Amino acid sequence: MEVLMRIRGIHHIAIIAGDYPSCKRFYTEVLGFSIIRETYRQDRDSYKLDLSVNGKYQVELFSFPDSRERASWPEAQGLRHLAFEVDDVEEAAAELSAKGVTVEPVRTDELTGKMFCFFQDPSGQPLELYQV
Repeated sequence: MEVLMRIRGIHHIAIIAGDYPSCKRFYTEVLGFSIIRETYRQDRDSYKLDLSVNGKYQVELFSFPDSRERASWPEAQGLRHLAFEVDDVEEAAAELSAKGVTVEPVRTDELTGKMFCFFQDPSGQPLELYQV
């Protein structure tokens, strides 16, 4: 099978915020992502916030006035969660907890033996810390 396109990586991850100001604060102040640019799109009554993750990845945070809650529980089809690499899951989870974020207990991936845990952003988006 001939491969015609050569995917080089992931360019960005897009997230629709329920409460845009809370999510903006969460991703910048709690997770420490830096702002690339913030744009208000008047025709859509919507913000688009481009964030940098360690200068390597980009997260786009959107606001829409009529967005619906994400169907997540029980498991819904589509993107299940977004995982972030960390050096020490227990340390990162403790930092999130100290900032008021509810973090599920740290577990060990039975396939890789690596530690991980889940938490949510203010809109209920499931996020994961994964130890590399």
